[in-house]
Amino acid sequence: MADLAIIIVTWNTCALTLEALQSLYADLNANGPDADVYVVDSASSDGTVEAIAQAFPQVKLIVSPANLGFAGGNNCALREIGFGKLNISLPKAVYLLNSDTITQPNATRILYETLMANSGVGLVGARLSYGDGSFQHSAFEFPGLRQLWVEFFPTPGRFIEGRFNGRYPRAFYLGGKPFPVDCVLGATMMLRREVIEQTGMFDEQFFMYCEEIDWAWRIRKAGWDVQCVPTAQVVHLGGQSTSQIRAQSIMNLWTSRLRLFAKHYPSWKLRLARWMVALGIERKLWRLKETPDFSDLRATYQQIRDKALGHI
Repeated sequence: MADLAIIIVTWNTCALTLEALQSLYADLNANGPDADVYVVDSASSDGTVEAIAQAFPQVKLIVSPANLGFAGGNNCALREIGFGKLNISLPKAVYLLNSDTITQPNATRILYETLMANSGVGLVGARLSYGDGSFQHSAFEFPGLRQLWVEFFPTPGRFIEGRFNGRYPRAFYLGGKPFPVDCVLGATMMLRREVIEQTGMFDEQFFMYCEEIDWAWRIRKAGWDVQCVPTAQVVHLGGQSTSQIRAQSIMNLWTSRLRLFAKHYPSWKLRLARWMVALGIERKLWRLKETPDFSDLRATYQQIRDKALGHI
């Protein structure tokens, strides 16, 4: 077994997954480290399995008959690698990589060496950019009430891009040195073996969204540091699977956020957060009332509002 295992979960993103694998293998072959690559296909209907098997026969392909979601798909591969089993040889680190990414040269090795260089660091993530090369926030503070305010209510732009909204200064990314964060975006998450053994895997109650925040929260509570590594650069196109099912994705997002609040907030903060969500969703519904083409979104937002109100 290689020192590094890389997991990519895909659902109906055949062309993007092939591009992700091509850039990943180009980086691994040129710069290392040695790695085993696992792809979990969650019941794609676009020929993903056949295309990967033909183009990348070295990939350890796991084919699921059902869509497991991001958390379930990654956990499926982690169990296949051997996590959760006794007396199994395990890699030193696991790298969770989105299917809509393009790995830049040496990014994988930089992440791996940064993770291994400090025994107190349990999770690292890359510096991300959009497909056009523009800046993308790659790490965040744990979500609080201020972020909920920004989500729903008028907020000055300088607060939206700043610490008020859980964003780290762009100067941190331009500085070139790893910097401590609460959590990294799930597009690139490299974890030390011991972290997975200590904290478990993704909580599969989070089918989609917030699962990486929940795990990072558990990792931080267990005493590990989390870092963003600006010199490891990855292009993240973003939202390529979820954009296929917009209304369902919105429901998944807010179901996961409410679950995250319930899991990690004290009771007073949870009640206030649910009230803010209900009020904010009501404002969205008011703005949608004159748009008949968005009846499916109105129904979705009504369900989210009712979920929030039902627990206050």
